[in-house]
Parts: sequence; structure tokens; C-alpha cells
Amino acid sequence: MRIGARSYKKVPGNREEGSFNKVRQEAKYKTIREFNEAKEYKVRVLCEILSIPHSSYYKWLKRTETSDEILNKEITNLIIKLHDKHKGILGYRQMTLWINKELGSNYNIKPIRRLMKLVGVSSLIRRKRKGYKKHIPEQVGENILNREFKAEKPNEKWLTYVTEFKVSGTTTKLYLSAIIDLFDNSVVAHKLGTSNNNPLVFETYDLAILNNPDAKPIFHSDRGYQYTSRTFKHKLDIQGSIQSMSRVGRCIDNGPMEGFFGIIKSEMYYLNKYNDIEVLKNDIDNYINFYNNGRYQTKLKGLSPIEYRKQA
Repeated sequence: MRIGARSYKKVPGNREEGSFNKVRQEAKYKTIREFNEAKEYKVRVLCEILSIPHSSYYKWLKRTETSDEILNKEITNLIIKLHDKHKGILGYRQMTLWINKELGSNYNIKPIRRLMKLVGVSSLIRRKRKGYKKHIPEQVGENILNREFKAEKPNEKWLTYVTEFKVSGTTTKLYLSAIIDLFDNSVVAHKLGTSNNNPLVFETYDLAILNNPDAKPIFHSDRGYQYTSRTFKHKLDIQGSIQSMSRVGRCIDNGPMEGFFGIIKSEMYYLNKYNDIEVLKNDIDNYINFYNNGRYQTKLKGLSPIEYRKQA
């Protein structure tokens, strides 16, 4: 579906450049009108300052907006509204999904991306995470998953990892242990704690099994000391889960898990300054609930992870 194609007239050169030129002209016309009405400056003087022929201004003033221009304005206002509502975390793909949900439409990403660029709306840039700490493992699993990140059914393949969040003005760190299901990218379990230790990881796994008692997934992690412990391996064996581990220095082997933590940090954590650990805990819990139930994903056919899971 196209959005307001006729409102962007062709100009010599790049089409996108022509669109920006039109927006700049529109802004100049509006500036002239506002200063003329509010400050009572003469139109001719304002036109000379902004290098606009006064005849063009009066022609613009008397014009009737086309249906395409009205539609573009409606979509643009919705883009700004959604951008503010979600604190700038929506990229053009997510924005397209949200707009289609709001309007019951079927726009593709190209016109939405174009309108976002015209009004200067863009998503946040994700920051890089720190590297791994070395340790001596008790036992090591093979890379059974082998970057086969597609799952055909729920609870077939789980990924896990632990990441940290710093509390501003203190030396305190909050650790998030999470497990995601590769079938729908849902967070099947998560736990928060102030220590990156065995209980944090073990309790996360126990919660995932409590919620999915019949699950016997390929369970993939990095080679953190919690996952290479004999105690954790025993837990997997009792459940019938198959242990899989990333190769040394190959974080891409656990790519979707790394990606999830990048998302939660760029869309929640980096937007705020946390001086209170309880506020940080609450925001993480709320974000994961939003991620599971309200963050639509293109590869899930425009559904949230839980919506997609319920259709399985």
C-alpha cells in the first residue's frame, strides 16, 4: 500500500532529496504565516528573509490540501505519537507494525521509513556489551545447536545467558538471568539478583521447567561457570534436556540471546538513569512483560511472542 505518493512531486535529482526540499519549503511557509499573525511582520519582508517569492506564499496559503497530503499528515502525527509513547525505541520496522495495528492498515516499511526520516524520527543505537570473563570449567558441552536458530515448535530450543545493569551512583549491580525460546523469541523465565551466581541461574532454569514441565529442549548457553558446573548438568539430565554450549570466543553462537539483551538495554535501560535498584527491577519486569505481549515482530507475522506462541 502506498502512502500519499502524489504529495511528493518529482524534482531533478534524488527523490528523497526532493521530499526533504518540499518539507523545508512547507516549514518556511508556516514560519511566515506564524510570524505574520503573531508578530504582525509584513509578509513581503519575511519572504525576502527566507528567500521565498511572496506570490508562492500566497498560492500556498490559498491551496486546498490533497487527500494524499491529509493522509501523510495523519501518518506523520501517529509516527510522532508512537515515537514519544515508546520513548524512541521503535525503528522503522517496529513503527510500521504499530501503525498497521493502530490503523488496521497494511503499509509496507518503505513509506513509513521515508516519513520517519522526513520528520527526523529514528530509533536508538544499540551499544556494544563487554566481553567474557575467563574461568576453569568443571565440564563442557558441545555446540549441539550449531547456530540453528530456527525452531519448529515451542520448547524445542532454549537459549540462556546473564547480563548486568549498573545502579548509578553506587557500586551495586543488578543481574538478569533469562531464558528465551527460539520458536517465538519469548522469555520463558527470568530472575533478577545482585550476584551473578549459581542460585540465580539454577532458579531461572527451575522456573522455566515449572512453567513448562514437559519441556526437554536443547539448552544452549555460553561457557559461564554456572552452566559448566556438574550440578547444573545434573539438572539438565534429570529433565531430559540436551546441553549445548557456545565455542570459546564465539558470542555469535548465542546470537539471539545477545540480541535480546541488546534490545532491553537500548529500549529501556539506556533511556533512563537508575539510582534506585527497586525501580530498575520493576522496569525490567515491566519491559519483559511488554516484550512478550506487546512488542510485535515482523518474523512472527506481526504478532507478539505470546500471540504467536498461542497459535502453535
